Amino acid sequence: MDEMITYCGLACHSCPIYLATREKDEEKKYKMRVDIAQQIKKLYGQDCKPEDVTDCDGCKTEGGRLLSGSKKCQIRKCASRKGVENCAHCDEYACEKLKEFFATEAHAHAKERLDEIRSGL
Repeated sequence: MDEMITYCGLACHSCPIYLATREKDEEKKYKMRVDIAQQIKKLYGQDCKPEDVTDCDGCKTEGGRLLSGSKKCQIRKCASRKGVENCAHCDEYACEKLKEFFATEAHAHAKERLDEIRSGL
């Protein structure tokens, strides 16, 4: 499976929301969404219920299922508007929006991934 990388450097194949979207067993899918809601509360301080966790086919999807939070993502909007494959390809890498995103411990690996991509350009 080719690795799907989001604009900000996250890998879809390891995203709990992406994995829950693909889960066929409804009971297991619900348990995954319970866990995701708890992670959202812990990482971002946002109250979230399992039913608030919508399906997602990746933030680059056109007309497909997209996580509600991704619809509001300023990084996604900017990269999409600029037509870049991901932020590593942007002339303004790493902008303030990305630096703020990378500052979260949960997203440090996204910076490493984008830095690696950028070094190969």
